[in-house]
Amino acid sequence: MSILVGVLLVLADAAVVPLLGPRDPSPVFWRISVKSYRPWHPEQSFLMPPSPNDWLPEGHLVYFILDVVKALDLGEITRAVDARDARGEKPYSPVMMTALLLYAYCVGVYSSRRIERATYEDVAFRVISGGEHPHFTRIAAFRRRHLDAFAGIFVQSIEVCREAGMVSLGLVAIDGTKMQGNASKHKAMSYERMGEQEQRLRVEIESLLQRAEEADQSEDNRFGASQQEEDLPEELRRREGRLEKILAAKHALEQEALQVRADTLKERADVQERKAAQESDPTESKRAATRARKAREEAQALEKRRDDDDEPPSHTGDSTAGLPTHRIKATPEGKPHPKAQYNFTDPESRIQESGGVFLQGYNCQAVVDADSQVIVAQGVTNLAPDNGQLVPMLDQVSQTCGRAPQKGLGDAGYWAPDNPTACEQRDIDIYISTRRARHGNSPADPFDGDSPRATMEAKLSTSEARALYASRKAIVEPVFGQIKEVRGFRRFLLRGMRKVAGEWSMLTATHNLLKLFRNAPLAAQA
Repeated sequence: MSILVGVLLVLADAAVVPLLGPRDPSPVFWRISVKSYRPWHPEQSFLMPPSPNDWLPEGHLVYFILDVVKALDLGEITRAVDARDARGEKPYSPVMMTALLLYAYCVGVYSSRRIERATYEDVAFRVISGGEHPHFTRIAAFRRRHLDAFAGIFVQSIEVCREAGMVSLGLVAIDGTKMQGNASKHKAMSYERMGEQEQRLRVEIESLLQRAEEADQSEDNRFGASQQEEDLPEELRRREGRLEKILAAKHALEQEALQVRADTLKERADVQERKAAQESDPTESKRAATRARKAREEAQALEKRRDDDDEPPSHTGDSTAGLPTHRIKATPEGKPHPKAQYNFTDPESRIQESGGVFLQGYNCQAVVDADSQVIVAQGVTNLAPDNGQLVPMLDQVSQTCGRAPQKGLGDAGYWAPDNPTACEQRDIDIYISTRRARHGNSPADPFDGDSPRATMEAKLSTSEARALYASRKAIVEPVFGQIKEVRGFRRFLLRGMRKVAGEWSMLTATHNLLKLFRNAPLAAQA
């Protein structure tokens, strides 16, 4: 009888173990439980090779990226890889490397070191890399070498979205966002301050050399002349190195100023030549032709002053997307303006204002289709104002999509008197705010007269136009929020206009691919 009671007590106690929590597992009777668990054997090897298709759920972003990459034309990347020296270590598949970068940018992993680590630790990255683990230096080198090709991938992303019925070009909105570059505004210096620092450093270097000479003479008098040349003092080397950098920066600004002034004179000559050809008065025509000739002669003289070994500054003229870029102010003599800035870390970046905050970076542009927030044109410039970017960006839409949009929306930053006429010539019905409106304030009185500003004000005064313009924020501004906030991209990793433009192409291309991925059921129905 006592044995039976003991067994019942053990069984009863075992039944309440899950309610009371775990106990000391050492006694045998505490391991009696009615609860069973799934088998778990982390040290057991697989009897058959596992399939990567079983590692992630069906419909995962990885499988979508793999399918898309197989459909993309990667000929430019493949040809560049094949053209490299065949000796040495075998290269990774360019298709795999492209898919790896595209997926990384989709999920907000931008550092090459983090991408390499993810190929070991993240199942999705292991699947897309096929079990390969490229070193972070090779990932960074692949991205750097093929930045121009990613602009072509952006265009292909638009084509894929168009085939899915996600782009209509009935209504587009344009906007820009200021993005921090891989540089600090505290590493910039004006041309005027460079001159001041040059003089100060020269005086300090001269003083240090004099002190060193006096110390050497004193030691020679005490110990005798030494045949061994001593190293320069660290303080002297540091100042000489800084002086060398300042002189190089001054030279770069001076060369850029010469080019800017020469380009300005050429533009002036073009205007005068057109005036001479159109002028009916022979005297005025002759005067215009004379002004054009003198301007060209002055431009040629300035170009001769440039160093033959120096290429024209890369941060003048047009960007890779055809957008106008920042040009420093130059005096009539072809010298830099005293306030002209040069950044020692990334010379092509410029000071940008964003929400009252000044940063050293770039102005990133995007034109977004209203249907599914697909980016149909993109570009990067270091010019802070937006008004010069409107027409080039709309022209890019026509190039990438084969036709111009029917209607376009732009905020007050894109207003310029010539922009409405330029859009009308391209058969684009444009709506641009002519002035910034503060939140909570009543609308300002419209302009009087028949000026371009007054005409646009009258166009925006109707209830239909106001409702259409109000949709601009919901079309384009969430795109920058998704890139900056959701995907966490707030600073470029690379330096220089071309490399930054390549990074922006990757960001905008993966934005479009994510839109296609999330609208896949809708696209399938279409």
